[in-house]
Amino acid sequence: MSKDKILNMKRLVVALCAVGVLGAGAAIAVQGDHGALTAGTAAATPVPAVPANAAAGAPAPTPAPMIALPDFSVIASRNGPAVVNISTTGTVKTSYDNRGEPFADDPFFEFFRRFQGPQGSQGPQRGGREAPSHGVGSGFIVSADGLILTNAHVVRDASEVTVKLTDRREFVAKVLGSDPKTDVAVLKIDAKNLPVVPLGRSMDVKVGEWVLAIGSPFGLENTVTAGVVSAKGRALDDGSVPFIQTDVAVNPGNSGGPLFNTKGEVVGINSQIYSQTGGYQGLSFAIPIDVAQRIRDQIVATGKVVHAKLGVVVQEVGQSFADSFALPSPEGALIVNVEKGSAAEQTGLKPGDVVRTINGQKIVASGDLSSYVALARPGDKVTMEVWRQGKSVALTGKLGNASERALASAEEDDGPATKSRLGLALRPLDPIEKQAVGLGSGLVIERAGGAAASAGLQPGDVLLSVNGQPVTSVDQVRDMVSKSSKSVALLIQRGEERIFIPVRLG
Repeated sequence: MSKDKILNMKRLVVALCAVGVLGAGAAIAVQGDHGALTAGTAAATPVPAVPANAAAGAPAPTPAPMIALPDFSVIASRNGPAVVNISTTGTVKTSYDNRGEPFADDPFFEFFRRFQGPQGSQGPQRGGREAPSHGVGSGFIVSADGLILTNAHVVRDASEVTVKLTDRREFVAKVLGSDPKTDVAVLKIDAKNLPVVPLGRSMDVKVGEWVLAIGSPFGLENTVTAGVVSAKGRALDDGSVPFIQTDVAVNPGNSGGPLFNTKGEVVGINSQIYSQTGGYQGLSFAIPIDVAQRIRDQIVATGKVVHAKLGVVVQEVGQSFADSFALPSPEGALIVNVEKGSAAEQTGLKPGDVVRTINGQKIVASGDLSSYVALARPGDKVTMEVWRQGKSVALTGKLGNASERALASAEEDDGPATKSRLGLALRPLDPIEKQAVGLGSGLVIERAGGAAASAGLQPGDVLLSVNGQPVTSVDQVRDMVSKSSKSVALLIQRGEERIFIPVRLG
């Protein structure tokens, strides 16, 4: 076949593809917020294609409903002027060489490195010396007299913060306060009659709805990207913020910028991404505006932020744990450790308890409990429904202050050494070991085999409880395991960490 014929065939394929795209687009009438048609093609009632295997004379299928999309241009034009570009200068301590990374000084670049893992480009070590830093980010104006919200990591270690408006005016901003725990910061510039963004309610956001981001990715000011809400209540880091997950394209420089709903209201602050390549991969996370407003109000009123604290370490409840604890469903926050003197201890929480509700709010994942406490205030009263030893127990207490320090608690007792049915060789801690690890009781795992080894138990681990009950002897462990049919949940201490491990029984 001649080259000309091959070329003509390629052109025909491209033309057919283009016709297919145009044909699909022409069959959809796109409607904006105000009911006006915004599609470039004439409106037409969509008629679904008849399946090739449809019988002759069969009734035509019901026409598909019209597809309505938001008019992003209206949101961008109305709210774009209230979105600002933020640049910072300062000094930071470096532990590796960032040369060759064009956006290494961008505060948002830290999140690429955090999720990227060891394959990221980190360069040679250079000893933690101080180096000048230049950061870029975004923010948005929430009051006409110059109050601005952004991320705390955007202005961290900054000696000077400059805010640039869309009309090209620039202001040196004052950092009124920042909260690293929630990654929210409040800035103030000396200006009046500024454009502001309307604030919505993140609790009203629905999974699947359209959202829009405006920011300065890679320094490209007032860039608009859109997508949908992928999930809500995502627990990252310590789980203190119930992030909104979206598939909106977010890149370095977008951090601190607003996330809008289709009404043009801010429902979140773009903060983090997940990436294994150093670039956007379809997962971005925004701080709910409800959280940001609480932080803003505290900073404006007092210049600082206080957080509530329960004083527990929690873990997810899987099916194995649900079977072990005889839970009706694998939901709740499993208490791994209770700090001595904490609000949790005063309330009566114990390791092995599963918190099912707090003040009437259902706890499905462990992060739900952390998020609730993070949004509360020290001294707030809480009532919790807790699953303990196969039945529901109600506990009432008050939340503590996160700034207060607490000591970990421990049980005390002793017991003989022998082997357990789990495939574990156990013995009690001797006095020297108790002092070394800071425990009053526990059984040292000398050897692990069978189901226990398969579950991840290791020699040197200290067994603290079985199915939530503290254990002091091997006979006690043997008795408790014999009463369990499917699995048991073992609380162990490994080094300085405690963790529940489910072990399925044969």
